[in-house]
Amino acid sequence: MTIRVLLVDDQPLLRTGFRLILEAESDITVVGQAGDGKDAMEQTRALLPDVVLMDIRMPGVDGIEATRRIVREAAPTAHVPKVLVLTTFDLDEYIVEALRSGASGFLLKDVPPDELVQAIRVVAAGDAIVAPSVTRRLLDRFAKRLPSAYEQPAPARLDRLTERELEVLRLIAKGMSNAEIAAKLVVSETTVKTHVGNVLTKLGLRDRVQAVVLAYETGLITPGTYS
Repeated sequence: MTIRVLLVDDQPLLRTGFRLILEAESDITVVGQAGDGKDAMEQTRALLPDVVLMDIRMPGVDGIEATRRIVREAAPTAHVPKVLVLTTFDLDEYIVEALRSGASGFLLKDVPPDELVQAIRVVAAGDAIVAPSVTRRLLDRFAKRLPSAYEQPAPARLDRLTERELEVLRLIAKGMSNAEIAAKLVVSETTVKTHVGNVLTKLGLRDRVQAVVLAYETGLITPGTYS
């Protein structure tokens, strides 16, 4: 199945670069481009892409608001596009809000071409992805707000998880893929997928991205525990 991608960025040169990378892949086609959030929403309605590659800082409607509206409008329909957000180091303050708006993942704008292509395939398949460096910067930025895991018991929601599921959640929050978690725990990738599914179901989470947010909001991951 061909993955239909909509490119959203206010810089034409970046859109051109991304298009050249993606159209070199036999299973990916770029169906459109947009220079701002308003145009992105209109083209999403018209073109029904599978993945929207979304910039954050744009004139008019920014990427956060566009993501929120795209996900909200598509939710009642059979076709819900996945939004993969592109960010730079100076935009960290927007990351959590975009996650809550329904983004399926985050990449940095200097992501290597092969990682960009793989990330698009991952979110198109219904999974989520967060660049490990983005996860680490999130933790650093919000560290002072986090409760200490050593000073108070784990939140009640986390009590629903087994010890192995808690361990898997920690590894998800570090930005590790299912394959990396499987290697770390010395189990099969199928077993990891089962654990991930149990974590999301028990905690009432939509995807791995929401799991990352919950992990640092509850203090499950604290500075110094993610290296």
